[in-house]
Amino acid sequence: MNAGQNLKMVKNALGREVPVEIPGLGKFEPYVSPFDYLGRALFRTQETRPIRPREPRHDKVTDDIRKAVERSGLENGMTISFHHHLRNGDAVVPAVLKALSEMGFKDLSLAPSSLSDSHDMVADYFRNGLVTRLFSSGARGEVGRAISAGELDIPVVLRSHGGRARAVEQGEMPIDVAFLAAPLCDKYGNMTGSGGRSACGSLGYAQVDARHARHVIAVTDSLTDYPLRPRISVPQYLVDQVLVVDSIGDPSKIATGAARISRNPVDLRIARNAFDLIAASGLLTNGCSFQVGAGGASLAVAAYVKDYMKENRIKGAFGLGGMSGYMIEMLEQGYFEAMLDVQSFDSAVTDSMTRNPNHIEIDASCYANPFNKGCTAHNLDIVVLAALDIDVDFNVDIQTGHDGVLRGAIGGHPDTAAGAKLAVVVAPSFRGGVPTIKERVTTVCTPGETIDAFVTERGICVNPRREDLLASARAARLPVKDIRELKEEVEKLTGVPDPPEFDRSRVVAVIENRDGTLLDTARAVGPGPGRGLV
Repeated sequence: MNAGQNLKMVKNALGREVPVEIPGLGKFEPYVSPFDYLGRALFRTQETRPIRPREPRHDKVTDDIRKAVERSGLENGMTISFHHHLRNGDAVVPAVLKALSEMGFKDLSLAPSSLSDSHDMVADYFRNGLVTRLFSSGARGEVGRAISAGELDIPVVLRSHGGRARAVEQGEMPIDVAFLAAPLCDKYGNMTGSGGRSACGSLGYAQVDARHARHVIAVTDSLTDYPLRPRISVPQYLVDQVLVVDSIGDPSKIATGAARISRNPVDLRIARNAFDLIAASGLLTNGCSFQVGAGGASLAVAAYVKDYMKENRIKGAFGLGGMSGYMIEMLEQGYFEAMLDVQSFDSAVTDSMTRNPNHIEIDASCYANPFNKGCTAHNLDIVVLAALDIDVDFNVDIQTGHDGVLRGAIGGHPDTAAGAKLAVVVAPSFRGGVPTIKERVTTVCTPGETIDAFVTERGICVNPRREDLLASARAARLPVKDIRELKEEVEKLTGVPDPPEFDRSRVVAVIENRDGTLLDTARAVGPGPGRGLV
């Protein structure tokens, strides 16, 4: 029987039904508000990794994956983790899961920092019983389809990057064995992502796993002389073994070149509207901080920001998050003092940290863990975010497609939206004839109370909670529209799509807020998800 059936459900502060307990996962609390956790006296102790001293000159290196697994002490029912810095070029997850399946392992929990389109084979391991629980930020492709079809008995737990770091550090998601792709590594396990045949830049997500996993295996295709130099992302004292393989990934798929600014007129109109709102907010001043994604429209916003900073002789304090080549250009051209990099988005970034002392690698906890002593997302002034859908209450869905199938990743979206002074969501008013604004999004990934504005090519919708921002936008004569009115305007062009059909009795995934409370649930897709327009 699917564990998503016959669950006791309660409504959270968003009016979403969430379970209070799930067999195989434990108890949950419903979402209350973005910073409700600050008023609670339930701070849990931080977990620490076991200490296992080694004799001098201990040999960590092996080229036998089975031997590395046997030495790790992995057993059925345990939890394994991976990082996703190699993205669509990753060869580590497929190789390790293939070996574990051939060795006869069963009932493992898979806890990667995220999954990409290159990990479709994970769905096959759901079906043969190797993987029975999944904890991730993303679920795409065949994996998303398998989850939405209810192929896992135990619902998947989807977390933000900050929420995952919190769960690992608190011991809520203990990791037994971490298999960490190491683009450049020495024989004692010092590793970096800024060199080697499969360089991927920052290893910010790997660092949390390395510090807290019971056993850490560095998986490398570029073994270098000891000591690794000039920079170390994960130090040797956190690494138990070094596994040398033929390839950890395909560099042409890790990064297909530098991300480019869109030339699409719709994207450029969105970007201009978003920039005009940012400028009207008054936050673009000396010492400001800024985060933007690597999409074409988002980079166009960054281009407008750069021009404004040049014209007004503004120098920001830092850029944050996943780094694109364009953001590194802004660093090198003097528009920001530093870039704080948790992951690298394109090939223009992978060697930047070795030549730029102010291009600083940070880990996922420093980036966005709300339960530490000060994550960087909470010092962010401006963030520009994407969305699949948004509703009239400004709740954002970045996980579920129009057919009801899981096809995205939460990433740092709710982390930065909660922490930034100004969180701007950008998206076209419709895609493929389907409107972006819904009465109610299918899955809440980022609560609307943390979103300040939604920007499209047809206008700017300011959250009513931000009366100050609305006044500034109107004073600047920007094309401000009520979100409900914009919804109706678009629907006159596109029609209203039929909602997907779900089996309401089957929960296939739960979406955690960054503090561990539940924002929403994802249900099994029914026999005929609707796409018709009425």
